[in-house]
Amino acid sequence: MLLFLSQEPEARPGPPPPVAAAAAGLGPAPGMSVCGEAVGAGSLPSELVVHIFSFLAGPDRLRASAACSHWRECLFYPALWPRLRLSLRVSPAERPRLEFLMRKCGWFVRELRVQFAADNYPSGGGAGGVAAAAAAGEGAVAAAAGGDGEAPPPPLCPRWLDLLRTYLELVLCVLSSVRNNRNLQKLSLFGDISILQQHGSISNTYLGKVDPDGKKIKQIQQLFEEILGNSRQLKWLSCGFMLQIVTPTSLSSLSNPIANTMEHLSLLDNHIPGNTTLITAVELERFVNLRSLALDFCDFTAEMARVLADSNHVPLHRLSLLVHSVSIMHKSLDSMPEDENWKALTRNSTNLRVYIMAFDVKSDDMLRILKPSIPLERIHFDSYITCVSGAVVDLISRQYDKFLTHFILMNDVIDMSGFPDLSDNRNEDPLVLLAWRCTRLSLLAVHGYTVWAHNLIAIARLRGSDLKVLEVTEESIDFDQGELADQDVDPVHNLIEQVSLGLGRPWHAVMDIELLSVFTEPTRHFYREMQSFSEGI
Repeated sequence: MLLFLSQEPEARPGPPPPVAAAAAGLGPAPGMSVCGEAVGAGSLPSELVVHIFSFLAGPDRLRASAACSHWRECLFYPALWPRLRLSLRVSPAERPRLEFLMRKCGWFVRELRVQFAADNYPSGGGAGGVAAAAAAGEGAVAAAAGGDGEAPPPPLCPRWLDLLRTYLELVLCVLSSVRNNRNLQKLSLFGDISILQQHGSISNTYLGKVDPDGKKIKQIQQLFEEILGNSRQLKWLSCGFMLQIVTPTSLSSLSNPIANTMEHLSLLDNHIPGNTTLITAVELERFVNLRSLALDFCDFTAEMARVLADSNHVPLHRLSLLVHSVSIMHKSLDSMPEDENWKALTRNSTNLRVYIMAFDVKSDDMLRILKPSIPLERIHFDSYITCVSGAVVDLISRQYDKFLTHFILMNDVIDMSGFPDLSDNRNEDPLVLLAWRCTRLSLLAVHGYTVWAHNLIAIARLRGSDLKVLEVTEESIDFDQGELADQDVDPVHNLIEQVSLGLGRPWHAVMDIELLSVFTEPTRHFYREMQSFSEGI
């Protein structure tokens, strides 16, 4: 289904004009007369129709446009659609509707946000979904390391190939429609289709089956560079989890005046092979006005930190970093910023806050990455093979107690019979210590790790109503034998009651993990939160 929203200008307060009310189905169409001559609504000047539309909310505006062909043409007046936000299912049925909408709005829209999403990921074997992706990723890592687990990637079913083919066509449609738009100020592209690619399931072999000579991929890359080259007002450029749209030479298409005034830049997991990076420290020197930046962690080097810490650069306010096991495997952590680099950066950017998402990263690597001087405000762990250790959680609570507000811990384990226990061999549970030390903590979400009921009650009491979001899945909660043996108290009812009292509001465990988007759609959740995080300066 194709969804599009315009949030600016907002519907004006007060009742709509009579004609607008009639067209929106809010009342009968009144008669009109100008100098004694009867005039129908279809004879109104375009300027007046557009003015009427400006009073209506988006859905009412669409209904009003059905009054006649003249009103339908006025619907796409540029002033009514400065922002266009699309959520596209990767389906052939989307293409004609997308082509119509982009033909109408692509040449003038000032802010364009597009999400390409596949609802279900078909697999070639018996297993499907994320579990199959994780298995594929494990084999890919073993093969790259030259281990015994070397095996060819699993074959993709015909539907998967159709999905990739449709994805390329939809991307071409969007990019070709805005290639000459010089009013474009914000461009944001998110390609959820590459979620399996992150785990090694999409390779050039598969792409070769849907784009044999690579013409479509090259055309997409050329269109993207044309958009950058033609831009005259671009302030926000964000491209996340797209399939081979950004290349190491893409940013060179931006003119120096545009690069100098760019305020946000996001280049995340764009299926770049090997140790290739999308932006270098030398290229970053042109972006002197950046206030927010989002990159793969392995691309964010100590030299980049020095560039951003320079007095010629405006203070950086938001930095989002994606740490991925596949990137760590292909690239070295030796070039990452050391603690002195973070100290220098925070001296120039005193209001800097950092958001880190870690995909299947080993605890030893995280202990290397988490430098004491990082002003870490949000961290999100998502695991399929590896698990976060209690030592990592303890380190986070000790080092970032003055900054941390969001802590997400997700583990997509296939075996639901036993979750890792962070409190093993420890006097205090690391999550309880996190709640005690991090006084600004407002969001805590856990799945796939054992959370003892008495510890959950302690967390609720420690943070109280300041903990705005506490999401723990039912299967992650465990009870002591003493709690279960007490015949006079229902342990589940007692848990709900005590946590609710601690938080000062009704609380329930998450009963259906599939309703938790941070678990079912981790990349989309991260990208959406990163956008909000970057805009909240």
